[in-house]
Amino acid sequence: MIAAALARATARLARHSGSARLDAELLLAHVLSLERGRLLGRGEQPLDARATAAFEALVERRLEGEPVAYLVGRREFWTLSLGVEAAVLVPRPETELLVELALARLPVGPGRVLDLGTGSGAIGLAIARERPAVAVDLVDASEAALAVAERNRRRLGLDNARTLLGDWYAPVEQEHYRVIVANPPYLADSDPHLASPELAFEPRAALVAGASGLEALEAIAAGARSHLEDSGVLILEHGALQGEACRRLLGAAGLASIETHRDLASLERATLGVKPG
Repeated sequence: MIAAALARATARLARHSGSARLDAELLLAHVLSLERGRLLGRGEQPLDARATAAFEALVERRLEGEPVAYLVGRREFWTLSLGVEAAVLVPRPETELLVELALARLPVGPGRVLDLGTGSGAIGLAIARERPAVAVDLVDASEAALAVAERNRRRLGLDNARTLLGDWYAPVEQEHYRVIVANPPYLADSDPHLASPELAFEPRAALVAGASGLEALEAIAAGARSHLEDSGVLILEHGALQGEACRRLLGAAGLASIETHRDLASLERATLGVKPG
């Protein structure tokens, strides 16, 4: 029965996951092609051998550390259900802070936004959904990642967004934006977080910036003034201990009104600066 299968899987996953019950429900709902809410009302329904085998196979992969989002092929972010796969980072709840900060600084009418290192397209597509009159450019240097973003864009019907292949500002050399957002790699080569089993499944190039962890943040900050409109805003996600370094980088890049915002865990998570003008 569904209830018994969920109970067994939860018990097994509890030693490896802080969200064992949720993980089990999401995996079984995926196997049965049901919404999770509908699954919970069918506890007494039997599971056939095929569904049981498929569910147990996913549980085994979860026990090895593979993220649930990769196992089911999707992740909820903002108001979107995004397709995800191993070519892109799994969108995190704390990254929604960048969407909030961007929307607060965008006009209701026309405007332009640049999402650098877009990955699945999470940040830029959330902005595009909330601001239909705003044109959003999604840039990534990975062809595989950009293909994921493009599939998400098409499935969501967001015609006010477009995907562009290239390294940071290279595909938009002559363009200017009201808001530039980025969640770039910001881990150092030696960061202990890289030992996490789940991070082992995510693309290293989207996690690790270099020896210091600041390399990508510095490159984006350095090019911002050339691509921002007057009074335009750069918003960067960074590590919880990198706020001070990001404030220095934005100041050195000639941005003003620099401020750092905390996520729901009260950790410094995003720093922004404004192009004077």
